[in-house]
Amino acid sequence: MRYISKAMKIPAVKDAVEQVRWVLGDVLHRPIYTEIMSVRHVNNWIDAVFNAGDLRFVVEWKGAEISAIVSQAADQALLAVAKEYPRSIPLVAVPFMGDAGRKVCERKGVCWIDLSGNADIRAPGIIILREGKPNLFKRLGRPSNPFAPKSSRFARWFLVHPGEEINQSKLAKVTGLGEGFVSQLVSRLSELELISRSHGGSIRVINYGRLLDAWRERYDFQSHSLFYGHVAARSGEELLKEISSTAKNAGVELAFTGLAGAWLYDRFANFRIVTAFIKQPFDEAWLKPLSFRSGEQGANLWLAYPKDMGVFEGVKIVNGISVVHPLQVFLDLKGHPERASEAADELRKRHLVKLTNE
Repeated sequence: MRYISKAMKIPAVKDAVEQVRWVLGDVLHRPIYTEIMSVRHVNNWIDAVFNAGDLRFVVEWKGAEISAIVSQAADQALLAVAKEYPRSIPLVAVPFMGDAGRKVCERKGVCWIDLSGNADIRAPGIIILREGKPNLFKRLGRPSNPFAPKSSRFARWFLVHPGEEINQSKLAKVTGLGEGFVSQLVSRLSELELISRSHGGSIRVINYGRLLDAWRERYDFQSHSLFYGHVAARSGEELLKEISSTAKNAGVELAFTGLAGAWLYDRFANFRIVTAFIKQPFDEAWLKPLSFRSGEQGANLWLAYPKDMGVFEGVKIVNGISVVHPLQVFLDLKGHPERASEAADELRKRHLVKLTNE
């Protein structure tokens, strides 16, 4: 495939758009001509407009298939078609389109293509669905995930301090990340169009809602070290208070999250499962006064030793009980049963209002 580099490295925008042109030509079996590149429209950039015979494509390229990013690209392409390029076909292009991104495009009625050779093109007189091509840009070794436990300190700082800007050196200090590591994260998140630099060098978030959604999509509560067990209790509220009191007596530092955390903030819905992050490696000795019984089956107590201690940033005291920041509760609810989805929506509406999509 002449449009794919041997290194399988995600190309810069200009090169990526040229590769998209070659892939599109291969998919359509016809030559593709570039009408225009990097055109400004309605406060957004469109990466290219391609002509393929009687078809015209408005192309928006993104360097990742995260659904929040794909959604942004789809909206930009649709807006360009509506405002500037009527009767054109909106086309989202990425290195490799995953299932989540495909669903976003399907929902929004936008065509897509990837540099790995997959595509879903639907236009008057044309329906092309090409699937099954492997991800040619899959990274060897550890993936470059700006929302991995340690890396996420970067996003966390901005989401806990919405509206603030900070320079790279100071951000490295407040997050405890090396300046070189922060520089890599700045580059990666800039590629994803989640952050930008001001003329003075300060870093700012372009859209808090997209940053939050991108992190939540990659977040995995199961990545923490989890310990399950059962404690006899008449309700989740009773268990929450018993665990808090017992931990204080034993000198164990913890902060509640998940359904219990959402209840502390909003009193939203009754709950059975109580979840808390602990600062020390798990030792069930301090739970003996509660007749704790270890085991996942029927567990109503989930204790998590975090992959990174950043989960404790912004801990609050609510009615004398420690609870992680609403941002962390929101993320953790993704990995919980019962009414976790509803609780997350309520928490976002009440406590993360500045982080809604703009």
